[in-house]
Amino acid sequence: MLPRNVFLTAAIFLLTAFSASAQGILPKAFAGWSQSGLGSFSPSQSGADDHVAEAIAKEYEFASGEHATYTRGADSLDVTLYKMNDPSGAYGEYSFLRTPDMPRADLGEHSSISPTRALVLVGNAVLDIHGRSLPRLDAALKSLATAVGKSVHQGPLPWIGSRLPADNMIQRSDHYILGPVALNRFFPLGDDDWLGFSHGAEAETAQYQVGGKTATLLLADFPTPQIASDELSRLEKRFNVNGSNSGAGAPLFAKRTVTMLEMVMGASTQAEAGPLLNQIESGTQVTWNEPTFQFKEPSIEMMIVGSIVGTGVICGFTLIAGLAFGGFRLVVKRALPNKVFDRTDQIQVLQLGLSSKPINAEDFYQLDRNAVPDVDVDKSLPDRVALRLFR
Repeated sequence: MLPRNVFLTAAIFLLTAFSASAQGILPKAFAGWSQSGLGSFSPSQSGADDHVAEAIAKEYEFASGEHATYTRGADSLDVTLYKMNDPSGAYGEYSFLRTPDMPRADLGEHSSISPTRALVLVGNAVLDIHGRSLPRLDAALKSLATAVGKSVHQGPLPWIGSRLPADNMIQRSDHYILGPVALNRFFPLGDDDWLGFSHGAEAETAQYQVGGKTATLLLADFPTPQIASDELSRLEKRFNVNGSNSGAGAPLFAKRTVTMLEMVMGASTQAEAGPLLNQIESGTQVTWNEPTFQFKEPSIEMMIVGSIVGTGVICGFTLIAGLAFGGFRLVVKRALPNKVFDRTDQIQVLQLGLSSKPINAEDFYQLDRNAVPDVDVDKSLPDRVALRLFR
């Protein structure tokens, strides 16, 4: 039996190795700042509404988290890192954490900053930084984002946010949604999955100034136009969409554009919601005017005429080819007798030995028979019928 301290040592070693492998994204130091503490992080530790923050992070596929404290002289920074499974989930978590009082920053393509807080989207991770006078630490925060970028996965971000109309939009009010908990936070219609995230939906919400009031626009994109159409029909039965169910609460105004479903909450009439809905264009284009092949069977008259013409063309080609070949052969034989064709050292002729006359290749192409010289034939040779091969 092994001693007890052996098992204790092995357990400590495994826990240390696991902790080192799971918490290796935040750097030990950057731009003169040194790490003074590092630990794991869970969204349930984020502060108010812990259970909601944890549920939303789960919808964005939260994988792991890190928290570290950095110091430089008397200054300190608290840095929290949210690591998601992919950049789309990280973008959603970034849009959830960002608040309207955090204007756009120059720390990355998607970054925001206030005097005491900064958010930076880096690949499939989000940096949540707390400190004092953060705008003056612009260079140091960029260095931190660059160091983190070396240990995370990069990838494409959702495109649906680019379809939001820019006119009259309240700045930093847009949020990328991947689940019903986050949707109910920014577009409250129900706690359940009433939009259809289980069918592959992704959504984006934003607030607009419409008719002197604040209205919320919801864009939802589905895998196919059929799913989007079915979801709109289901929403019209449950909610007061386009006046379909006046007893179901406040009016909602919606329309479908190919695979995208658009809905406005907060507008009083269709005239107020219409200009906002009409600005939205889907990223998918379906056309029905593509050229197609149409087979048409020819008439019997055309088939008969075509057969006759085709046969004549083939016969004419055969006649021309035969004359060309024969004429070429005769011209060559006239110009170069026994030099190209019918050379006596290569010709092979089967002959019945009825006479002793030698074979001359020119006999086969001689036009003037009177010009053929007489050949003496030995009459004393016995008559015989034999098959001779002359070369």
